[in-house]
Amino acid sequence: MKYDVIIIGGGLGGLECGYILSQAGRNVLILEQGMQPGGCIQSYRRHGLMFDTGFHYVGGLDEGQSLHAAFRFLGLLNLPWRRLDTNGFDRITIGEKDFAFAQGYGMFSKKLAEDFPRERAALSRYAKLLEESALQQFAALSPNAQESASISPQMETSAWQYLTENFHDPLLINVLSGTSLKMELRKESLPLFTFLHGNSSYIENSWRLKGDGSMIADTLIKNIQTQGGTIICNAKVEELEEKEGRLVHAICSNGERYEGTLFISDIHPDSTTRLIKQSSLVKRSFRNRLANLENTFGMFTVSLRIQPNRLRYFNWNQYIYRQPDVWDFYQDDTDINGVLISCKVPEDGNEYTQQVDILTPMSWERCKAWNNHTQVGKRDNNYKMLKEQMAEQCITLAERFLPGLRNISKYYTSTPLTWRDYTLTPGGSAYGIRKDFREPLMTVLSPCTPIPNLLLTGQNLMLHGVHGVTMTALFTCAKVLGNEYIWNKLKE
Repeated sequence: MKYDVIIIGGGLGGLECGYILSQAGRNVLILEQGMQPGGCIQSYRRHGLMFDTGFHYVGGLDEGQSLHAAFRFLGLLNLPWRRLDTNGFDRITIGEKDFAFAQGYGMFSKKLAEDFPRERAALSRYAKLLEESALQQFAALSPNAQESASISPQMETSAWQYLTENFHDPLLINVLSGTSLKMELRKESLPLFTFLHGNSSYIENSWRLKGDGSMIADTLIKNIQTQGGTIICNAKVEELEEKEGRLVHAICSNGERYEGTLFISDIHPDSTTRLIKQSSLVKRSFRNRLANLENTFGMFTVSLRIQPNRLRYFNWNQYIYRQPDVWDFYQDDTDINGVLISCKVPEDGNEYTQQVDILTPMSWERCKAWNNHTQVGKRDNNYKMLKEQMAEQCITLAERFLPGLRNISKYYTSTPLTWRDYTLTPGGSAYGIRKDFREPLMTVLSPCTPIPNLLLTGQNLMLHGVHGVTMTALFTCAKVLGNEYIWNKLKE
């Protein structure tokens, strides 16, 4: 059987492309190497509770906002979303001082201006810039948009330089950056484009699921199958076969060969080119370029199981930093100095939560000793001791906000090595390829490749996170169906 579209990788981007193209009447096959699709939005079960791996909250779901039309198109708006606290959906503790992000651009700047009255005008300008950036990518899908519309001058602007030139109070710069554990802050490279899009949709408004992140994947999977698409798990693609300048087969490790007209890769671009063993179009320079791109850091996660009726649910995300060094703290590989604390919505209507996640950056260097010689569940005591040490440090910092947390909980941990093993993400990277304002054309990738019937999608191209991957999937599918088709679907 020959498929219209074969998608390699069943992460969020692959599933969203599968949904869009199968709805458009294409015969779609998704090949997922793992036991279940979903990538970084999949969940796992421990003692009757479902824990998320990478999904914690999302922004921009109200009508007219940056993600509303896309989620409506994808059939995801009807999931049990719960809006976070409008007066403080993200709260930041730096040293002994507390701050809050309010939902809505006007309220966001107004609330912070209460703490930083001399920065009121600068905060207002920044909020306006956030608002403009939230809709920028959506506008680039318009049939009337120029091809260059997706290349923003903000990609060539330093985020750190923008902040330091527009705000005079160093503490405010730390506060504005304090919710950015959902990206990798690097003074020397982070584009303003990435910083704005990593914050803007959440400030529009922010939502959690009453349930686990796999509900997103399950909804897309069900709809793909209803529309005639096929998803095969435990199907590790080992080769993409090219003939006469086009891909013709995806060959799996079990010897199965799948013939396709169009191929879309949701895995890392470097991993994609490694699957193309022989090619007349993929030159060595292109392969080397992708192989030499740096990836963002990974995350260490402590997933806590809370004793019943001991911790009241809190409807916001709590960020805690020991010092006002938000842009640099993670470079210390000995002590944990910053964490994100996220609370799971009680599914039974109880006012008490049973689950809390603590996240902090973790470099691949700390995992390299176990890179090539160990397997999941079969790593040595040194690895276990490292995880226990990091978990204790995370809990100690979290206890500034939740006193006595260690006495009412048990925990499970994951490292970038865990992410690498389950999702095949190089280096266990949390946010894909590292973007660099100094080299935007090298680090911000197009869905197109040198092979005309091979496209890319996923967090490694332009934007990461649920919002970024969704927008990227729309751009990828627009290369197949046309901008006008996608635009009209979003406008319905």
